[in-house]
Amino acid sequence: MHAIPAPGTLPRARAVLSALAVVALLPLAGCTSAAPSPAGEPEPTVPVSPTAVTAERVLQVTSPHEATGMTLLEGPTFDAEGRLHLVDVTAPDGEAKVMRIDLDTEEITPLVTEGEGAFTSAQWSPADGRLHLTDYVGGRIVSVTAEGEDPQTVFEGEVEGRAMHPDDLAFDEQGNMFISDSSPTTHPDAAPTGRVVRIDAGTAEATVLADNQPNPNGISLDPDGGALWISQLDANRVDRLALNEDGTAVTSGHTAIHVDGGSSQADSNALDAAGNIYQASHGIPRILVYGPDGTHRATIDIPAEHEGLESATNLAILPGTTDAYMTVSGPSGGFVYRFDALAEGSRQSNGG
Repeated sequence: MHAIPAPGTLPRARAVLSALAVVALLPLAGCTSAAPSPAGEPEPTVPVSPTAVTAERVLQVTSPHEATGMTLLEGPTFDAEGRLHLVDVTAPDGEAKVMRIDLDTEEITPLVTEGEGAFTSAQWSPADGRLHLTDYVGGRIVSVTAEGEDPQTVFEGEVEGRAMHPDDLAFDEQGNMFISDSSPTTHPDAAPTGRVVRIDAGTAEATVLADNQPNPNGISLDPDGGALWISQLDANRVDRLALNEDGTAVTSGHTAIHVDGGSSQADSNALDAAGNIYQASHGIPRILVYGPDGTHRATIDIPAEHEGLESATNLAILPGTTDAYMTVSGPSGGFVYRFDALAEGSRQSNGG
């Protein structure tokens, strides 16, 4: 989810894969080392263009709220029965903040409607099976049942002397939480102050794994759980932070992907079972897909005639399938679109 300014100033928040376009590298004239390779020798490198995919619209979920002037869908995640849950960041008190969607019948069921909080992401805990929600405004993590009942505050308060603005979250297999603690960076000269925070499943103790981050947003774990992929909203990049064996500290890190977003910014992300990174965009309704080696593999767009949509904030891939759904919002409303993922979904593809 993109950073949220003060109330009233919130920014407007299956298609068949096309053939890959390939162009063979031409040998340089007069350079014998670039001549066609004899049999048995490696072939020259061939550049491959990213696959262009157009997602299809599934349904409209929301319209702009009278009280806030907008709608912003986020946090798509599937329950054990394959029902899609998502949040509307800008829904005011009394309107649907958390919803469940039956994709077969297109029935939309409001689950949470009360409170002043702004939920920016959702994910199921492997420890207790409850839906966990990040409250960006309230600086807390809340959990509810699959029916939106029995709300419980899982974490709130300061972390190392400062309140959190939890944006997205990811769980490891033990139920420990990894959270992007958003903090907008005022360009061109302000120092980044965002953080990556871990909350222990057993003790609820919060630990800062990384600070001085340029407004971290998306957060996902590697398929093997050994590293975090962090989308940096204000730097338009994706960092990879390697973790120690128990996930309690960062052992090394680097910028893994530079996102050419133009006027858009790197929002939430997700990883499929093959480790491909799906990078959502705030400012344009698009998903960029990168291989774990950083190769730009695919670009997911919506049909050009679908106007009034400005962001594709997040996505979820139904675990065990390649059915991917992304949340798209703008002045025209909040929508769910579908596309075919490059590999099957896993728990790390399901929310955050």
